[in-house]
Amino acid sequence: MKIFITGADGMLGSHIVREVLERGHEAKAFLLPGSPSKALDGLDVGRFYGNILNPEEVNDAMEGCDAVIHAAADTNVWPSRSEKTRAINIDGTKNLVSAARAWKAKRFVHVGSGSSFGIGPKDKPGDESSPFTGHRYGLDYVDSKYDGQQFVLQAYRETGFPAIVVAPTFMFGPHDSKPGSGAMIIAAYQGKLPAVAPGGKNFVHVKDVAVAATNALTMGRLGECYIAGHQNLSYSEITAIIADELKSVAPRLQAPAALLKAVGLAGSFMGNVLGITPKLSYPMAVVACDGQYYSPRKAVAELGMPQTDIRVAIREAFDWFRSNGYC
Repeated sequence: MKIFITGADGMLGSHIVREVLERGHEAKAFLLPGSPSKALDGLDVGRFYGNILNPEEVNDAMEGCDAVIHAAADTNVWPSRSEKTRAINIDGTKNLVSAARAWKAKRFVHVGSGSSFGIGPKDKPGDESSPFTGHRYGLDYVDSKYDGQQFVLQAYRETGFPAIVVAPTFMFGPHDSKPGSGAMIIAAYQGKLPAVAPGGKNFVHVKDVAVAATNALTMGRLGECYIAGHQNLSYSEITAIIADELKSVAPRLQAPAALLKAVGLAGSFMGNVLGITPKLSYPMAVVACDGQYYSPRKAVAELGMPQTDIRVAIREAFDWFRSNGYC
């Protein structure tokens, strides 16, 4: 098959491209003009440039493709409210759906977010049936990913559009060039985490998510969502694992929720007044105090998603950071 992949030069997108190529498919990477796309170096992938906010560019680039994996997104969480973020994650998704309809794509894999589902404690983690509660954080990233996902599912319900949603949790792994999630690994290794938040997340190897997204081209049920995650760990647990794996020192203190929220409130205030990006905003402080725990059971059962030990993801991410001069 010829697969159209958005966000192909991102951490997840570049792993999806690799997975697609390993299976003998042809990959068409849709990239922003001027993107260095170093994560795709050495790969036999067609590169097409445009903006998902431009319907004509999307439509022209998608010509002749059999299926779409839509992994492009604006993941910025500052400013908390952003029309740009909403436009990319909602309007961009609408343009992809429209083009996929026009070219009669056989399947549309929408890469959503685990945050589009309700969270739960470790003994009863959130799953695909858990109602969305992320609106309480006041983050357009979270809200827009949910709204974009709802548009895709509505297209399936109303017209039979061949869509399936793969919703990753917090990913670790190589090719995290921003760095994004891997900033936690770098900070922990460098001893820049004096304390940890009281919450936690569901952590997953980015390669496992790429396998699930690629499997979704032929596996899974149309109109269904699949949380692509693995291990539920508190921040204390994950930083201890990072320290053990990288032979560094784990933070010994846990910051009280009230203190974190106070620091976040100050960060948001200063960010709004001075126009600078705070290290911690109030919404992110609230997120850090929650246990963002999910069950990947459905993705494992229906998409054949692997469950690689998070230690492997940490080690591979760190090795990539070190070899690329991040630490």
